[in-house]
Amino acid sequence: MSQVYWLEQLEAELPAPDDWLSTGEAACLKTLRIPKRHADWRLGRWTAKRAVAAYRHLPADLQSLAQIEIRPTPSGAPEVFFSGQQAPLSISLSHSSGMALCALTESGVRLGCDLEQVEPRSPAFIADYFTDGEQEMVARAEATDRPQLVTLLWSAKESALKAIGEGLRLDTRDVVVSLAAAGDAEAWSPLEVRCKDGRLFPGWWRHAEGLIRTLVAAPASSPPIRLEIPSAA
Repeated sequence: MSQVYWLEQLEAELPAPDDWLSTGEAACLKTLRIPKRHADWRLGRWTAKRAVAAYRHLPADLQSLAQIEIRPTPSGAPEVFFSGQQAPLSISLSHSSGMALCALTESGVRLGCDLEQVEPRSPAFIADYFTDGEQEMVARAEATDRPQLVTLLWSAKESALKAIGEGLRLDTRDVVVSLAAAGDAEAWSPLEVRCKDGRLFPGWWRHAEGLIRTLVAAPASSPPIRLEIPSAA
């Protein structure tokens, strides 16, 4: 069984200067002209670097963080490099509402995470993206519970599609979400996502502060562990 770690960071926690970015990351940031895309990308990189530093017990000063580089693969999935050398880590990133989530573990684990704000979704959204069984699950839920349930199902699909390495290029109805009963609101509850081709991605979900977090990993993971942030120099 794998062990997955996670970290969240708020946009308000970002330092103003960009000297914690690598040269390549700084060049990439300059190409992002849309303000929201610019802000989300920057927050995602900050969160990933802080998570990697905490996980590997590395220095957390800005110069040291600049030696950690998060590069996209051709599919867009993030990879970690230390001073130009690829690190044996699997990571996944997501962001929503001024917050970013990073999940990470050792290489060899198919990993995906997602962060979504709980909000109402239209019947057309549910019909377009959910399987018949998932639509029935939503229909059986109390009206007051449906926004959270729909958000959770959607987020779990996003996590699984990231773990597969395809993202939303695949039909979201090709991955089917099953949920266990929720436990403590502040704890992680189990879920699983089964692909049309038979692959299974066990995972976890959590709801706090109006946001749903989901995470899947293959091989399966025990409940995710929150990383402790080292003090910055």
